[in-house]
Amino acid sequence: MVLTEDFLHYVWKFRLFDKQDLRTTTGEALEIYSVGLHNTHAGPDFQNARIRIGDTTWAGNAELHINSADWQRHGHTGNGAYDNVILHVVYTDDAPVTLANGRPLPTLELKDRISADLYQRYHNLVFGNQTVIPCEGNISRVDPLTMHNWLTRVLVERLEKRTEAVNATLAKNRGDWEETFYQYLAANFGFKTNALPFELMAKSLPQNILAKHKNNPLQIEALIFGQAGFLEAEPEDEYPRSLKKEYDYLRKKFNLTPIENHLWKFMRMRPQNFPTVRLAQFAALIIQSSYLFSKILELKEVKELRALFADIKVNPYWETHYRFDKESPPVGKHFGQASVDTVLLNTVALFLFCYGKHMGQSFYTSRALKLLENIPAENNHVTQEFATLGVNIFTAFESQGLLELKNNYCSYKKCLQCGVGVKILKPA
Repeated sequence: MVLTEDFLHYVWKFRLFDKQDLRTTTGEALEIYSVGLHNTHAGPDFQNARIRIGDTTWAGNAELHINSADWQRHGHTGNGAYDNVILHVVYTDDAPVTLANGRPLPTLELKDRISADLYQRYHNLVFGNQTVIPCEGNISRVDPLTMHNWLTRVLVERLEKRTEAVNATLAKNRGDWEETFYQYLAANFGFKTNALPFELMAKSLPQNILAKHKNNPLQIEALIFGQAGFLEAEPEDEYPRSLKKEYDYLRKKFNLTPIENHLWKFMRMRPQNFPTVRLAQFAALIIQSSYLFSKILELKEVKELRALFADIKVNPYWETHYRFDKESPPVGKHFGQASVDTVLLNTVALFLFCYGKHMGQSFYTSRALKLLENIPAENNHVTQEFATLGVNIFTAFESQGLLELKNNYCSYKKCLQCGVGVKILKPA
């Protein structure tokens, strides 16, 4: 039999043991009023438990182990954090514990109180031979309400973790939300392949410099392409020559240093996604709307946010070019719906959530979740895997939740910490 403390925590938390005639290992009558609050941080496993032993009611903490001897092995002896433990809950009582004050620690042994059926279902779930996720044979039978509630929970966990990274960048930018949003947005325009050079370009070109030239589109384009390293050589076409002329002047004026051009990747990409095209679209967005984050905070409707990015109009030069000095058949270089959705999902929704948390205004966090509910679900290997198991999703709210579920629960077999796993294991 393979037992884990996680399983014991699960059994204790949901009282899934035989509660008839409970007694401590020394024979005293035991009644459990409250198992306490599960503590996932340092210290005793369950806090603020309430029990009665004999005629005395106790309030304090409960500590769980597979064996009583684990108390010593885990270094709890002499640790003041465990002085307030009122009950030791173990599978096997192999080494009774005595506290520093000489008092024997009351112990409840669960070895003969856990049903074989419950253990077998747990074992099959966590230690089975599944290929995708531990509960792949059962997840399609989980009711929609349980699934929705848990995906909501893990989606918020995902956003809160990503918020920590935003806050770190915000601190580096001295609390400047506009600059931080601009840097994240730039990285998003590079998608996965060119996210790094886009981010480096944005960090090398502060937004306040662009704002000074908001009424001169050519200079905005010159600054962006120049800092991206695409104006180092002498171009042939008139448009890039004009850009270079403007950039050479502005580069000296602001003492700018461009990033290395070799960082940009063109290989194995559709021309429509070439970094030059994405830079042109990014420049068009900056020209159209300076101080974007303030504008996003003002726009309350999802359709308004979508229009902000969907209406980008690039310089006419890019209608017949994918790269400087290389003409191609005329093709519109509009920012497609899939690209708009990616930006809304990865940058706009994230920043609305982060700003709401930072300012203590739930209005913005609610807007972030509403936005995700209005973006189609992502189509990637994780969502495809879940689809084969009968889990069908329709919104980015759900697909982002599934990503968090797979990456931080299923992959680590944290079934007993997962709302779906708990539902599957619970007796009918």
